[in-house]
Amino acid sequence: MTEYCLVEKHNHIVTVTINRPDRLNALHPPANAELGEVFDDFAADDDAWVAIITGNGRGFSAGNDLRHQAEGGERVPMPRGFGGLTSRFDLTKPVIAAVNGVAMGGGFEIALACDLIIASDKAKFALPEPKVGLAALAGGLNRLPRQIGPKRALGMILTGRHVSPEEGKELGFVNEVVEHDQLMAAAQRWAAEICACAPLSIRASKDVVYRSLSEASLEASMRTQYDSVKAMVTSEDFVEGPKAFAEKRAPNWKGR
Repeated sequence: MTEYCLVEKHNHIVTVTINRPDRLNALHPPANAELGEVFDDFAADDDAWVAIITGNGRGFSAGNDLRHQAEGGERVPMPRGFGGLTSRFDLTKPVIAAVNGVAMGGGFEIALACDLIIASDKAKFALPEPKVGLAALAGGLNRLPRQIGPKRALGMILTGRHVSPEEGKELGFVNEVVEHDQLMAAAQRWAAEICACAPLSIRASKDVVYRSLSEASLEASMRTQYDSVKAMVTSEDFVEGPKAFAEKRAPNWKGR
């Protein structure tokens, strides 16, 4: 049982809904710890292939619960980072952010730590930390420049301004903008399209993309040996894919 989020699983898709609507889904240490455990479970579940994270109510997440902090709430370590995702660098399964409202500060950092961002037309994005004497140190200052380039990122970071979902798509960190009542259907559509592919192929692809970005050169990235690729080429699905293609039928992926 979870206290600060709702978790559902259907057809290999795990949907995690942050559930602190009275605080615009701002997160305090117990909520961060709980989300870390939820995504630990997702990572370990062989039958879970894709995750979607969203928020209950008007917000995706307003970030760090400053009121909890101001009231003297306990600060505890977050080994998996904000929302259980921002410091998680070993998850090869894809995660989709379905941003239903404000994604501010740590909330935006959660979305940036996901692989795809699907945004409601009511979404708002910002890294407003400098306005309260802080900085976006849960990956925002690191991920946003890598995803949209330093000049565009600094245009957001140095002003703390709010960015619409349409501008987010233009800048390049949003994949799709949809009408608010179509958000979860759109996120589920993306997840289903991913699930139609071989799970180990998806994990190898994600792993190689992110690890390649950390290599000094294209040649080095292509010469690197990836355990995820080895797992893919030695799997049953590696045989099933070409066989299903030759037999003109849908593949029966097993994820192994």
